[in-house]
Amino acid sequence: MAFKFVHTADIHLDSPLKSLALRDEGLAELVGNATRAAFARIVDLCLAEDVQALLIAGDLYDGGQTSMKTARFLAQEMGRLAAAGIPAFVIRGNHDAAAKITRELTLPENVTVFPAAAHVVETTWRGHAVAVHGISFRDPHASQSLLDRFQPPLRGAFNIGMLHTSLGGAPGHDPYAPCALADLQATGFDYWALGHIHQRAAYRGTTTVVMPGIPQGRDIGEAGDKSVTLVSVGDDGAVRLEERPVAVAQFERLAVDCGPLSDWPELVEALGHTLRAARRDHAGEHLIVRPVLRGATALAWRVARDIDVLHAEAQTVAEQIGTLWIDKLELALDAGAIAARGGAVAELAQIIRQASLPPDAPEVMKEVDRLLKNLPRELRGFLGDSEEQTAAAITEAMQQGALEVLAHLEEG
Repeated sequence: MAFKFVHTADIHLDSPLKSLALRDEGLAELVGNATRAAFARIVDLCLAEDVQALLIAGDLYDGGQTSMKTARFLAQEMGRLAAAGIPAFVIRGNHDAAAKITRELTLPENVTVFPAAAHVVETTWRGHAVAVHGISFRDPHASQSLLDRFQPPLRGAFNIGMLHTSLGGAPGHDPYAPCALADLQATGFDYWALGHIHQRAAYRGTTTVVMPGIPQGRDIGEAGDKSVTLVSVGDDGAVRLEERPVAVAQFERLAVDCGPLSDWPELVEALGHTLRAARRDHAGEHLIVRPVLRGATALAWRVARDIDVLHAEAQTVAEQIGTLWIDKLELALDAGAIAARGGAVAELAQIIRQASLPPDAPEVMKEVDRLLKNLPRELRGFLGDSEEQTAAAITEAMQQGALEVLAHLEEG
């Protein structure tokens, strides 16, 4: 094997917690320290694999949230790499450009932070010539492609390009330094180390293009397996990719089918079974879950009314397991079961089902527009990134609101 390197991006050191910190102090502490713990594991991986470099393709920091405490931690971890003779190559992404600390922090000499003009570092890894090309964001926004600013590949070397980019666009991400996959593959580089999109993707070919994804999820919107990419390059130039998990905690949504359930004890049992199965099926150190209750059931009104009681039942199971945490319970139940019960509330339920406002009604869209305009840019995709996704999200929210109102009326 000729040489190896680790490619990561979007670490977002000390990213704020959003809603989790308000509900559970233990969970807040776990997730609040998770980005640091994941970065320390990345350094551990570099040392254990005896790699020739660590590549960080943007958003090492998390904008204005970064403190000098973060700086000291980062300098310490980079120092561990320096002691082992492992260089780190870093480009600044949109969050890094917004961080004041990027202009104040002094890192060890083994760290190369690329400037806002395209630059290339020529080096040798285990006797093989390597050229690392990179460019950093000067400002938090880069609406135009930066690809044409790169120098051509260095002849006789293994050429690596580092770029923070949204590629052709992705849900929940504004366009940053957009470019086409075909344009990257046409550069003649051997490997493109990308960052920005938090979902992993790898494209094989003469030019290998990798978006490693975020190494540590921060909320339920970043659910699923998270990893960094260990890249091995053979003497013949062949590239081998390995996903290596480093996350301390993993987020997952869990579907709970309530359709077959007829009484409360059955519901509690089904929820507990789902939680235990999830913990058994996921190997991560900590698992943070959001059970989603689905289906048409006569229990719909009671679940909506007593959601706090059901959450306490789930919390009890989580505490028994010890490494399982409950984010929240999400309801996606069908209020149609209430209509089948008869009585005045059932008549109202039927009226609501038949006369609900369409998601594109002017009254609805006025409220949606007001909401989105008051959200930070990075959260504006939570209702979807297409007309169909937004309509579905609005419809679900309206149905859920109706269910909660009906549940309280049923209780009365």
